[in-house]
Amino acid sequence: MEFAHNGRPRVVITGMSAITALGELAETWEGLKEGRSGVSRIESFKFPPGFEIEIAGEIKDFDPLKYHVNRKEARRMARCSQMTIGATHMAVADAGYTMDEIKAEGERVGVSFGTSMGGHDEAQRLRQEWIEKGYKTPSPFGLAASLPNMPAHYASREAGALGPISAVSVACATATQSIGDATTWIRERRADIVLSGGVEALVVDYAIGGFDAMRTLARGFNDRPAEASRPFDGERCGFVFSEGVCMLVLETLEHAVARGARIYAEIMGHASSSDAFHIAAPDEEGRGAVRAMRWAVEDAGLNLDQIDYINAHGSSTVANDKMETLAIKTLFGERAYQIPISSTKSMLGHLLGAGGAIEAAATALSLCEQVLHPTINQTTPDPDCDLDYVPNVGRDAKVTYALSNSFGFGGQNSCLVLGRFTG
Repeated sequence: MEFAHNGRPRVVITGMSAITALGELAETWEGLKEGRSGVSRIESFKFPPGFEIEIAGEIKDFDPLKYHVNRKEARRMARCSQMTIGATHMAVADAGYTMDEIKAEGERVGVSFGTSMGGHDEAQRLRQEWIEKGYKTPSPFGLAASLPNMPAHYASREAGALGPISAVSVACATATQSIGDATTWIRERRADIVLSGGVEALVVDYAIGGFDAMRTLARGFNDRPAEASRPFDGERCGFVFSEGVCMLVLETLEHAVARGARIYAEIMGHASSSDAFHIAAPDEEGRGAVRAMRWAVEDAGLNLDQIDYINAHGSSTVANDKMETLAIKTLFGERAYQIPISSTKSMLGHLLGAGGAIEAAATALSLCEQVLHPTINQTTPDPDCDLDYVPNVGRDAKVTYALSNSFGFGGQNSCLVLGRFTG
């Protein structure tokens, strides 16, 4: 077995965890394969007068006490950090480690873990305390809890990770970029193991109201929430705001084989690019997306004709889905029509900073099981979106190499190439 490729250590996924609107990782994956939506009516807050969006990919009845967070500390941390602690314990266990064993790896363990919006909920709570009680009484933990590096901190603390640490925040490309950075650390031999991914947990009125003011959210689906997220469909009108967490355990192939670890998939390549175009709208020609996809495939040492499947960004906005389709056609030419494409967001909604991680996990499981999950809510053709989006029903497929795309506000593009592990 070759432990290096092009002079760099091979990087594999040995553990994964998730908490989404469909459940934990196993439940989420089964739901995706079945084409089941996790989008539902919001239950965590009362709708202000005139509030038009009443749906989200909300995690119901999340209890941090069930996820290794003690009651006292739970009061001092944002929801995104609570979820990250749970994801850390589950991912480490899924990789075949006990916490003591991962902590023994110490300086060779890194954390590259991000969030787009972080603990805004704690900052808002702190501000409300100031308004109601005055400036001398708020919790001293409130401001620190709101910082976007806190999820990465808690992942590092729980796993005893003493190696490199980074808290990435590049909007909707956050988790994909985090995984790409983790891959680089391992290739550069700065770590043997990296916990990577992303989290978002901000289903609150002002966050949803803010995105709705930008006219980016799906409207008119309060009575049929499962139909709201419809990537590439002719009736799409915006994305569905969601929350969740997903963590991947990456390590060198040599390290994984030495300890007899199960391997989900191999990270073959990654790349990022900037549109340098607009704060929210993508470059209509998709030039930044084309660069990121092309560079990721080149980084993997592959040819374009070796890509068998694409897990799309597929956000369900009018502009993004048209742009992504055009970018895929531009890069792959006529072969674009032969490549199956799925949007995980059609069922989970848009997890923002966590989206790329759950999509990478779904791609890894597709490679493992040779199964592609569908893009649901495909009912109305769009002439601008005319590729094979695995409409409504999943399928068996022979997949060796897959591309996973993430494109975010600010023209942030990040892509991964994953490969089926065969030794």
